[in-house]
Amino acid sequence: MWLLSPTLFLLSLPGCFSIRGPESVSGRERGSLTVQCHYRPGWKTYRKYWCRGAHWLSCQVLVETTGSEQEVTKDRVSIRDNWKNHWVVVTMRDLGQDDNDTYWCGINKLITDRGASIRVMVVPGNVVSKPTVDSHAELFFGFHIRNHYMLLVFVKVPILLLVVGAVLWLKEPRSIPKEQQEEPIYSNLSCDLTTDAAP
Repeated sequence: MWLLSPTLFLLSLPGCFSIRGPESVSGRERGSLTVQCHYRPGWKTYRKYWCRGAHWLSCQVLVETTGSEQEVTKDRVSIRDNWKNHWVVVTMRDLGQDDNDTYWCGINKLITDRGASIRVMVVPGNVVSKPTVDSHAELFFGFHIRNHYMLLVFVKVPILLLVVGAVLWLKEPRSIPKEQQEEPIYSNLSCDLTTDAAP
């Protein structure tokens, strides 16, 4: 029984192995923000919702899907389910400082709902901030930058060094080894003074 306790504990956590999203998102005051929550394929036809509140069991549902891919809008919040890519897209518009809070991407289940906690932060309109990027685009961008640097370090730099080395090697003056140098013609001539001596 004790061996099963950790497994049961994990399964009882909101959203464990079912739905996940970014830890936090930010948007400019009077602007909008978009959140994408990814869920497992088995939850495709279940209703998804966006609720507000620090505590999972008592959060207030702001908008909910109809169990289809049709977008649903209520007040300043809209939600749309993408069955092909298995994610829920939530958009909050006309943001204000009172929108700062903890929100949840939820899956409406018969016994225990599943949910992923997301912190929403609203930046004052007079503060310049980094634009909000959804989690999938951010992962792709980071992956692209990482691949660029790997290509630079492992391919482009070695090729550049080889080219520079080849150019320097071709420009270097060549010296002829001593054994290949031609000896002067007169070096083979010898003079024997004893043979020219008078009798």
